[in-house]
Amino acid sequence: MTTWRIRDFHPSDLDGMLNLWSALTASGIEPVYSLSEVLASCQADYATVAVHGEDVVGAAVARAAHEQGWIVFLAILPEWRSRGIGTALLASIERRMAPLGLTKLSALMPDTETRVDAFTARGFKDVKNLRFFERQIPVQRAELGPLAQLGGRVLPRDLWENVAGMQREKQLLERRLVLPLAEAELADEFGVVPPRAVVLFGPPGTGKTTFAKAIASRLEWPFVEVFPSRLASDSEGLAGALRRTFTEIAELEHAVVFLDEVEEIASHRAGDPPSPNQGVTNELLKIIPAFREQSGRLLVCATNFIRALDSAFLRHGRFDYVIPIGLPDAEARSAMWQRFIPEAVVDSVDVERLVERTEGFSPADIEFAARSASQRALEKAVYSPAAVVAAVVASAAGDSDAADDGAVRPGAHAAGTEGNARRGPTTEDYLEAIAETKTTVSDEVAAAFLEDIEQLARV
Repeated sequence: MTTWRIRDFHPSDLDGMLNLWSALTASGIEPVYSLSEVLASCQADYATVAVHGEDVVGAAVARAAHEQGWIVFLAILPEWRSRGIGTALLASIERRMAPLGLTKLSALMPDTETRVDAFTARGFKDVKNLRFFERQIPVQRAELGPLAQLGGRVLPRDLWENVAGMQREKQLLERRLVLPLAEAELADEFGVVPPRAVVLFGPPGTGKTTFAKAIASRLEWPFVEVFPSRLASDSEGLAGALRRTFTEIAELEHAVVFLDEVEEIASHRAGDPPSPNQGVTNELLKIIPAFREQSGRLLVCATNFIRALDSAFLRHGRFDYVIPIGLPDAEARSAMWQRFIPEAVVDSVDVERLVERTEGFSPADIEFAARSASQRALEKAVYSPAAVVAAVVASAAGDSDAADDGAVRPGAHAAGTEGNARRGPTTEDYLEAIAETKTTVSDEVAAAFLEDIEQLARV
C-alpha cells in the first residue's frame, strides 16, 4: 500500500523544501542550482512534491527555456528512497510541462550524485563527455533600473585587452586597483585594504578616461560617469545634485564611478566671501569619506591640471593612489601603430619610423594621425590620375558604372584596376599625416607633468 502521494507545490511547502535541501547537502551533495534559484522556480515555474500525510518527503522542480525543459532540483529524504518516488515526481513534472510542447527535458546533476535510477527509469539518457560551464552575470536585474537612471552601463569585457601599449600604466593599475578589488578575499588574507578612490592625472589625450572604462571592464562592474556640467542646472544646485547622485549610486552593489575634469569642482578654495564653487568643493570633500565606507565600488577622478586641485582634496585618507598617466613610450607607440594599421598592409609599413616620428604624441594624437592616413590613402586610391584613366577605360568599354563627364565613381576604379589597386595606406601616407598632426601636449606641459609626478604622485 502506497503511503505517499504526489501533488503540486504549495507555498506552505517551503519549510519542507528547506528540509530536503539540508538533507541533500548533509549527504555531501552540492546541488547545481542555488537554493534561491530553486525556491524562485517553486514559485514561478513548475514544482511537485511527494508528501506523507502533510510532510514533504520529496520534490522535483523544473523550468522551461524556449523548447527545452530543465530539471533544476530533485531530492528525496534518505529514509524514503528506493520506493519509486523519484520516478513518480519526474513523471508528474513532465505531465505538467507537456502543454508547453517541449522537445527535450534535461537535468544537470553534480558528479557526486550516484542515485540516478529515477532518471534512467523515466527514460533519461546519461550523456557522456559533457562539461558544465557557468558564469555569474555581474549586474543583477534589480540593479538595472537604478543604473539606467544614473546613465550608467556595463561595458564590454574586452576593453582592458584592447588598450594598446601603455604596459607600465596597465601593470600598475592591474596590481594596485584591479587585483585587490577582484580578489577581495585573498587581499583580506594578506591584510590589503582594497582601494576606494584614486586620482588619474596627466596631460590631455593620454587615455585617462579610457583607463577608467577599462578598469570597469576588467572588474565587470557597472561604469557610472558623473557630469558636473549636467548637474549644475539641477534645481537643488550642483552641490545638492552631487549629493543625491552619490546617494543613488549607493544602491548599486558594485560600481566604478568616474569624475572627469574634477578640477572644475575641486579647485583651490580662496576668496572672501566664498565663491559658489567652494560650496561644491566642500560637498565633494564630505561625499568621498562616506563613499569610502561602502565596499564594492571605486571612485576614479581624472584631471589634466592636478596643480589646480585643492590641497585638502588630495590628502591621505581620501584617495588611496594618485597615479600619473603620461605620454606613451616607444614600446607603447609601437603597439598603438600595430593596432591602427590595417592588417593587410602592416607588414609593408615601416612602423619603426612612425614610432620615431611620433615621440611626444599622445594616444589620441596617434589615433588621429592613423585615421587621417587611412582617409588620405582611400582618397588617393579613388581620385588619383591612375584612377581617372581606369574610369575612362571602363567607360569606353561600356561600363555604365564608370565615370560620367570626368567624374570618378569609386566602384569604377575598384572594378577597372582590381589587380593594381592600392589596398591600404603606405608608410608615406602615415608620415604625411604625422607631419600635419598638431600634438596635444606641448613641451612645457610635458615638463610640468614630470614635475607633478615628483611632487604629487602616490603609487
